[in-house]
Amino acid sequence: MITHSKVRSDRSPIHLFIVNVMVLSVFLAMVVVSCGAQGVHPVVDSANHELKEIRTPDILFVPTPQEVVDKMLELAEVKKDDLIYDLGCGDGRIVVTAAKKYGCRGVGYDIDPERVIESMENVKKNNVQKLVRIEQKDIYTLDLSKANVITLYLLASLNVKLIPQLEKLKPGSRIVSHDFDMQGIVTPDKSITVYTNNNNQHTIYLWIAPLKKNNLGK
Repeated sequence: MITHSKVRSDRSPIHLFIVNVMVLSVFLAMVVVSCGAQGVHPVVDSANHELKEIRTPDILFVPTPQEVVDKMLELAEVKKDDLIYDLGCGDGRIVVTAAKKYGCRGVGYDIDPERVIESMENVKKNNVQKLVRIEQKDIYTLDLSKANVITLYLLASLNVKLIPQLEKLKPGSRIVSHDFDMQGIVTPDKSITVYTNNNNQHTIYLWIAPLKKNNLGK
């Protein structure tokens, strides 16, 4: 015959195991809640804005070859005191190059969270955090008036959409665009052809504020 004390003795390890599991579960739940309240933060850009899907990007990211980047900055006659805005900054190479080569300040704007993260990593990798910041913004909502230099690698139709904002630039501000003009609506002050190491041809357009608009269709 099995006594009551024997039954209690056989069940004690199982009982203790269940109790321990319950205690551990409660503890882990408390840790998760605590981390959520104190230590877990969303990914943010350099302006401390939480990254999120604003809208679908207008174009796919295609990086500007480094040789073209160098020529764009050279054509814009970038100086140390300039402030550069790169609209659709991709991996941030233009503002990073400007900071390293000319010691000037730069802001890279992109709507794609992935590109913003990539750009911030590039800024950190090249140790130019004191000169360059990256922000997730829709470029068509920006006030561009503080910039001395604007850099672009967008479609011509997208450049045209920026004209109302570009018209507010200070006189003497420079706009440089890789491969795409403004559909003849604004006359470039200069354009040059660049050949990269793989012998691909690229055109760089330069406009100097105030913009020289053409009265097309009038």
